[in-house]
Amino acid sequence: MNETPTAIELAETVEVAPGAYAYVQPNGTWFINNTGFIVGDDGVILIDTCSTEARTRAMLDAVRAVSDAPIRTVVNTHHHGDHTHGNYLTAPAPIVAHQRCRELVAGLGIDHYPTAFEQPDWGDLELAPPTMTFDDRLDLWVGGRAVELHHIGPIAHTTNDVVAWLPDDRVLYTGDLVFHQGTPFVLMGSVDGSLASLDTMREMDPAVVVPGHGPVCGVEVFDEIERYLRFVRSTAEHALANGLTPLDAARDTDLGEFASLTDPERIVGNLHRCMADLQGPDTEMSIVAAIGDMITYSGKPLLPCSA
Repeated sequence: MNETPTAIELAETVEVAPGAYAYVQPNGTWFINNTGFIVGDDGVILIDTCSTEARTRAMLDAVRAVSDAPIRTVVNTHHHGDHTHGNYLTAPAPIVAHQRCRELVAGLGIDHYPTAFEQPDWGDLELAPPTMTFDDRLDLWVGGRAVELHHIGPIAHTTNDVVAWLPDDRVLYTGDLVFHQGTPFVLMGSVDGSLASLDTMREMDPAVVVPGHGPVCGVEVFDEIERYLRFVRSTAEHALANGLTPLDAARDTDLGEFASLTDPERIVGNLHRCMADLQGPDTEMSIVAAIGDMITYSGKPLLPCSA
């Protein structure tokens, strides 16, 4: 009998404060995200869904193992499919997100870049964009507990990043503003904006950080991400000064302390973004070309979750 746990069975529910949980999916690489949930007597607030039907159903089973209270509200921290594909399985709960998140989920559809990734079994996914939106700040309540939603922007990991902040417990659910033990990714965002987001999150002074990918951690993760982003920026400046393409610059770069992070090929996409931004707001940049260069750098298709 094969007793090796499946990828989904490796997921762990971590209580980060009384009644507040992180659902952590190892190893946090492509399309393997974390979610969270806050439990009150009157219901549950869910923070993000998962990339596939099977993973989202397993996550919802984990929520029900803690509480049989209904899911009253779902929060999407940004539009990427690993955080939104499973929205449809939470009906009829309203789905709350930044306005731009709704626009992108609705406009892109079930978006998982099929030419870039080896394809897992996505399941029978259905499009379910956010149904309630805000611009800067919205407070939710569950069991008398405040859950503050803050848009961190105008641009960081994406244009529509939202954090969920539990001020009484000092717990911060960051979405993909934080990758822990994985390479940060700003192809659809901004290096400088991501650096600014770190300062905003530091000012909140969290005791516990629930990242979008990787293990639960503390504020030390902000310094780790800052070092990486400044490394990307200096590499981009050097590349521009020496007429290098993002791919050539990545190939010529020693990742050093960042080589052990998952998904090192993201250096290429990050350089595409940073080099374009350094050249000015009118500089065109192709996300398709950047992903193609990431595959070239890696030497194989990018590997998302297996289920």
